[in-house]
Amino acid sequence: MNTIDNIRNIGISAHIDSGKTTLTERILYYTKRIFAIHEVRGKDGVGATMDSMELERERGITIASAATYCEWKGHRINIIDTPGHVDFTIEVERALRVMDGAVLILCAVGGVQSQSITVDRQMNRYEVPRIAFINKCDRSGANPRRVVRQLREKLNHNPVLLQLPIGLENQCKGVVDLVSMKAFYFEGRSGDEIRTDEIPADMRDQAGAAREALLDAASMYSDDLMEAILEDKVTEPLIRDAVRSGTISRELTPVFVGSAYKNIGVQPLLDAINSYLPSPLDVQNTALDLDQDERPVPLETDARKPVVALAFKLEVTPYGQLTYLRIYQGAIQKGADLMIIRTGKKIKVGRLVRMHADQMEDLTTAQAGDIVALFGIDCSSGDTFTDGTLHYSMSSMFVPEPVISLTISPQDNKSQDNMSKALNRFTREDPTFKSYVDSESGETIISGMGELHLDVYVERMKREFNADVTTGMPQVAYREAITRQAVFDYIHKKQTGGSGQFGRVAGFMAPSSEGTYEFINEIKGGAIPTEFVPAVDKGFRSCLEKGLLVRFPVLGMNITVNDGKAHSVDSSDMAFFQAAVGAFKQAYMKAKPVILEPIMKVTVEGPSEFQGNVMGAINQRRGIITSSIEDGAFTTIEAEVPLAEMFGYATTLRSLTQGKAEFTMEFSRYAKVPESLSEELKTTLREKSRGDKK
Repeated sequence: MNTIDNIRNIGISAHIDSGKTTLTERILYYTKRIFAIHEVRGKDGVGATMDSMELERERGITIASAATYCEWKGHRINIIDTPGHVDFTIEVERALRVMDGAVLILCAVGGVQSQSITVDRQMNRYEVPRIAFINKCDRSGANPRRVVRQLREKLNHNPVLLQLPIGLENQCKGVVDLVSMKAFYFEGRSGDEIRTDEIPADMRDQAGAAREALLDAASMYSDDLMEAILEDKVTEPLIRDAVRSGTISRELTPVFVGSAYKNIGVQPLLDAINSYLPSPLDVQNTALDLDQDERPVPLETDARKPVVALAFKLEVTPYGQLTYLRIYQGAIQKGADLMIIRTGKKIKVGRLVRMHADQMEDLTTAQAGDIVALFGIDCSSGDTFTDGTLHYSMSSMFVPEPVISLTISPQDNKSQDNMSKALNRFTREDPTFKSYVDSESGETIISGMGELHLDVYVERMKREFNADVTTGMPQVAYREAITRQAVFDYIHKKQTGGSGQFGRVAGFMAPSSEGTYEFINEIKGGAIPTEFVPAVDKGFRSCLEKGLLVRFPVLGMNITVNDGKAHSVDSSDMAFFQAAVGAFKQAYMKAKPVILEPIMKVTVEGPSEFQGNVMGAINQRRGIITSSIEDGAFTTIEAEVPLAEMFGYATTLRSLTQGKAEFTMEFSRYAKVPESLSEELKTTLREKSRGDKK
């Protein structure tokens, strides 16, 4: 079981409320990791194993990804259960960064929903092969064939059914396996007794046609299977090998059906994880060789090679930091020495553990392909570890920028200390959660991916750190941008006793369509000596952090410096830095800056009867509806809405749709604030800035 080709590292990802945690609970039960099934919302006072945080059990949602492992038919499966809510998208990013394969869960009623599209995009980013599991086939309105069609049309997959459900909605009893052409029924109190039978007579034609479609799709990935079909000698291993080959190449998506809540179809899904998803040996991982100008080098999943491992998640516990590691090459022993490449610091492996939700199991050794945790070491999320012989770094994961901020203030001194501890811990654990003290107002500001994201962290501060805090109105992350070219020619002169400061900088600033900053050096004849040019660039960069219009960061600017002057004694880095700052201030307002606001991509899903109400509310919030798709009794509305208008939308949507609709929101782009609102916003933000200074 410990051979590398018998390891499966998988993530379980899906839209909110598709049944990820419920499915993981069943997997743990059938693989004998737990001995009783508990439900997600903790109705029985216990709650699901993977939702170990009290807040998760109360709200019935997954907030932090949780790792566990189990064993099934000679294979060890390392599982990461991820959140579905877009506010906790970093948890999905870091899980998929280290996973070899994934299970994409889809609701048989809701089908491919907004967050399904987001997690699918994340899987594509890290080239993760996946199998699809259509869950909730027991629910009213379940239609797996429609979901397969959506997989093809909305996600551009090549889906192929490997199972058919026996009955749907309240008639859902089992599944027909199209590889073995047998029917499976899941009996006993918790579905642990599997009864194999002939395919029901009324489903034989349907199963025959579905198997033909399966063979047709799978034969594209195996010449042996193609030959066997022509000679009428098809065997189960040939089909499995062909489907595995198509899955690992990400050109085929095998689709399974069932109901995790009703204990239908989970064991065949475990068989599919073993059969079709890649082992660490099937995946090509690369590192960057820092000694060779970051040249990509392939890693070998071999325990005898030098160690390369990636810290993909941190948890700061009361007893020390827990660092989750994926080992890509080599083996790690308890007591061994490792080096953190970023800092060059050496650490000793004191305690090596394998995680099961919030429980730890001690190990003496772990090898390539394993997912483990180190206890009590000081590092950051995304750090690469080696044994010191290699100077390699793993590429980091994608971290989206925070889009919403809150001011936060403690009620007393004790809360001040506890709040500082909490913020220190949360910012280390979660790269999308930022905290800083505003240099002008002195206020502590926290930023994150959405209202729920910040709400959860504020609640955790109160519960876990006993910090009594109050929050202020969320501050939208506005930006500034210039709209025209403006020339500068500035001399910085300062005379004090001894040598003074002198630097002249001339050129122009212009808007950039790329939305990024670029410094263009067109200085001729050494008008500004080469050694001072970086200081000029640094001076301009420092000004971009706070624009002069409403004190927000500046986006999209090209600075061209084409002339200047230096003094043989009085010029220095500091003089040219200050000259650049002066030049920026001289030209910025002439370049007609405007305010930009974050625009969010909002997807609302709910019953069609409320479509008019939902669209009306979006229009009232300065939203632009980009699409509206009606699929049976459900409607999906996609829109672009300014973030400033989205506060409190969750409550509004609930009241408009009797609590039956849900929405997700993610950052799309920055856009200019309309003229009608711009003046009012400038006044408000300037008054706030003045009030903060007082």
